[in-house]
Amino acid sequence: MEELVVLARELWVVWLFLLFVGIVTWALWPSQKQRWEAAARIPFREDDGHGP
Repeated sequence: MEELVVLARELWVVWLFLLFVGIVTWALWPSQKQRWEAAARIPFREDDGHGP
């Protein structure tokens, strides 16, 4: 049981690194470009008059 705890403590860093790399890869994938460009234009949209 102790070996399993030690292994889990060592592998969480690897798991988080792989998760980070996966998220960054997804975000920078060329097919996501249009989504991020649309999100970048949100502050510049005209106000529709329904806000505060």
